[in-house]
Formats: sequence, C-alpha cells, structure tokens
Amino acid sequence: MLKNLVLALCLGGLSLSACAVQNEPAAAATAAVTPAVREMVQKAIRSLAPNINVDVIEPAPMPGFYQVIASGQMLYISADGKYMMHGDLIDLGRKQNASDDAWARFRKAELAKVPESERIVYAPANPKYTISVFTDVNCGFCRALHEHIADFNKEGIAVEYLAWPREGLVTTAGGPTPTYTEMVSVWCAKDRKAAFTAAKQGRPPAPTTCVNPVKDQFNLGVRLGVNGTPAIYGPDGRTLGGYVTPEQLLQALKQGG
Repeated sequence: MLKNLVLALCLGGLSLSACAVQNEPAAAATAAVTPAVREMVQKAIRSLAPNINVDVIEPAPMPGFYQVIASGQMLYISADGKYMMHGDLIDLGRKQNASDDAWARFRKAELAKVPESERIVYAPANPKYTISVFTDVNCGFCRALHEHIADFNKEGIAVEYLAWPREGLVTTAGGPTPTYTEMVSVWCAKDRKAAFTAAKQGRPPAPTTCVNPVKDQFNLGVRLGVNGTPAIYGPDGRTLGGYVTPEQLLQALKQGG
C-alpha cells in the first residue's frame, strides 16, 4: 500500500482538523494540470508504488506543488517532479487544514455515484440533511451510533449506510473475512434494514449471497481515506467524525451550512 511506503519515507506529519470552509483559489504560481503534468505526477508516484491509482491532480494551495489524491492518501508533488510530501497541508495563518477542501470535493463527487438502492437508508419523510456513513456491523461504536437512528431521523437527518468491513475482504489464508461474509448476507437479505439492525444487535443473518455492492463500497471507502468505522460524511463531502450523538451531529451539519 502507498500509505505504508510513504510513511516509511517520511519522518512524520502534522495532523489538525478544522470546521471552517476555505474556498481560496489554488496558488497561481503552480501551472495548470496539463497532460504533461499528469504524466509527470503519475510517473513520480509510480516510481515508488507501480500499481497506485491516481484519482485527483490539481494545483496545490502552496506555490510550486500539485495536490494529489491517490489510493486514499493526500500527496503533494513538486512541479519539477523531484519532491513529494505526504499528509495534510496546514495553513498556519488561518489555522486550518488546507487539504480539507480537496478531500470534500472528491468525496462528494464519488459518493454521489453510489445509487441509493445500494445503500441501507434510514430517513424521515422530509430530511433536512443526508449523511453517508461507512459502517461495520460488528464495530462497537457503529452499533452505538445505530442505537440513535430514530433520534437522527427525528432531527431531520437521513442516514445512508455503506459497507466497510474493518477486517477487510480477504483473510491471510485467502478466504473471505467473517465480517465481509456477514455484511454480504445483510445486503442480500430480503429485508436489508431488519437484517442490518439485527446484525448491529449481535444477531447475524442466515448466510446468503447475491450480486452485492459490499466489495465496491469497501474499495470506495479506501479511496476516500476511510481507515476506521463509523466514518461519517456530510452532504458536502466533509468529515463529520466517527461516533457522535444526535445533538453533536446536528450541530456539525448546521455549522457546515
């Protein structure tokens, strides 16, 4: 994985989070993203990890660099292709994470491609907000979050779940992980919502299989930077946290506009 490779090359990183929206244009000192730039960036990244998929390349907020999202990681590549930085870019003047906007745009666009029919949805009649939640049926915090589902709906929040088995898809022996198998059974159940809630309560469904989106949703989560569950994203693609109470979630959504 690119993450492990990059971390092995870097001494460390600074990680901060911020709620404020930053809409400043990218630094003009970095050239536009031409086909030649794309080739340079991909060559630079693949010199370290040949099989990495590059999702986004755009001018960085700082001069002389391009901002790149690749395999769930935020990278910064110098315009001459000689240097790479990994992690968040902090605007010290504003005390904000300057990487948040790029992540939000990417997540919003990618999540919009997932049909509602492939999600497990709990929604009030006329939702004020809709959130996307990557979840694992056996995760303690995910179970605690789901206990508040009626309260979320009462506050006008629609919750749309996507599958993200924390164990991954395949065991070291090569077979499917137990959680992946269970989540496939949930998504293949006649009544998904009933099977989902029962699994959250420790009552897994009868094993079954069908054409299902669990693998695709897990891989999507990896591309979006999910590294734990629950992972909650607002309608604008911004991260709203992991386990939160209905009051905390509503406040975060109001702050995001």
